[in-house]
Amino acid sequence: MPTHRIGMWMYQNGGGDVIQNSMIAKLQERDISVITDLNLRNATATNGSTYCGGIIMEELDLFFTYNAGQQTQYQLYLYETLDRYIPIINNYSSFSLTEDKFKTAHLLQRNGIITPEYELCHRNDVHTLRRILKEWGGKIIYKPTDGWGGMGLVKIEDDAALDMLIPFIKHTDLRHFYVERFIDYDNTDFRVDIVDGEFISCYGRKAPPDDWKTNITSGGTLLLREPTDELISLAKKAAKLTGLELAGVDMIYDQEREQYVVLEVNGIPAFATPDQEQLGLNFNDKKINAIVNLIEKRVTGK
Repeated sequence: MPTHRIGMWMYQNGGGDVIQNSMIAKLQERDISVITDLNLRNATATNGSTYCGGIIMEELDLFFTYNAGQQTQYQLYLYETLDRYIPIINNYSSFSLTEDKFKTAHLLQRNGIITPEYELCHRNDVHTLRRILKEWGGKIIYKPTDGWGGMGLVKIEDDAALDMLIPFIKHTDLRHFYVERFIDYDNTDFRVDIVDGEFISCYGRKAPPDDWKTNITSGGTLLLREPTDELISLAKKAAKLTGLELAGVDMIYDQEREQYVVLEVNGIPAFATPDQEQLGLNFNDKKINAIVNLIEKRVTGK
């Protein structure tokens, strides 16, 4: 009988099923059995136990959750609850922190890591928005604090664009504006993956023509990139500060100030898809091994 038993909820598209199977095989070699498809959307909780797929979640040795596209508030609520009783990768506190762009940038800035200049202000404080638009040279980026994949990002280049955005914000339940200074960069970025403090990979993305967003979901294309020691060091420091066991740190190079800038720290950085592997992105095996090592360490305490 396996010595340990963990739960897993892993995305299945884009080669996720293959990655999951590889991870399971490697864990089984270490006497760790895996129960898959533990989607907390289908869970119930009563009398001190959380039931999902016939399993009492609190009796697992660890829960590995890795699915960016299907999270709901109900799932996150149970994710937070379970994190009090069993190890979860990523831990909820760090995952929740990095889901909020303002809180992440604030933490990084206070610890000496450069991010874009930012401002958080109340939704009715239009005066502050007009002031910083002028101070930052007429280009700011409005960001939902909890968006991903480039969704909801708006570049504001003049008062007219700001006037168009304000009514939209006021008709939503958002209570604040979060804006960043637009960085003069070459429309490419760097994604550095870190697992348990270990460098895994570096690649980049390039924005499509006539756009500035590099996200693949926004039409960006993949770039193979070699990391510098500075990039790796920045990514490791950002991951450590946020507390993420698995992190994807997004950076760009500020051409005006000649420095790297950390844009975001992601708690569910994607593996390479089969198409991306064909293009030469070949870090999946290294990442799988690092995650398996981390899981073994967490369940055995060694």
